[in-house]
Amino acid sequence: MEFFCYHRDRPGSLPLREELLEAHWSYMDGYAKELIARGPTFAADGETPTGSVHIVDLPDPAAARAFAFDEPNYQAGAYRDVLLRRWRNLLGRTMWDFPGGRTDGNRYLVLGLGVAGQAADLAVPPDRDELIAYGPLLSDDGATWVGTAVLLRAPDPEAARAVLTVDRYADVEVHDWEFGGRR
Repeated sequence: MEFFCYHRDRPGSLPLREELLEAHWSYMDGYAKELIARGPTFAADGETPTGSVHIVDLPDPAAARAFAFDEPNYQAGAYRDVLLRRWRNLLGRTMWDFPGGRTDGNRYLVLGLGVAGQAADLAVPPDRDELIAYGPLLSDDGATWVGTAVLLRAPDPEAARAVLTVDRYADVEVHDWEFGGRR
């Protein structure tokens, strides 16, 4: 089962995140085979972390909850909240398989938060060359669409937002994102 996990930073948590960087990376190293994508999101300044995205393939919801809530930054209080949802990998690949590689261009996380009963963007867009990860956010049982999560390369936030049918969502968030992992 695939899961989308987005830990959002608590304001002022940067010193704590820096202190726990090796612990975070070591924790994620333990999930290297299960990771589909990972990486931090940033504020508009491009420097200040605002969260951490992880898309993982785990056996069941209990394993996903353990992954999300045993994470060292979460345990230490660096995160203000966690979005944890079932997810479906419509591209069928990991971020490491993205033909565009780790660098070159702006990268974004786009989260479309759904309107009940109005599923949208269930098919991969025809121009998929810039998509790093794409799939629906689902209810805990995997039966109900609750939104869409996309990682992509785009020239700017507006172009990134346009990957979704914006008027079909209660809200669409766009976050600067970069490939994660050890540097």
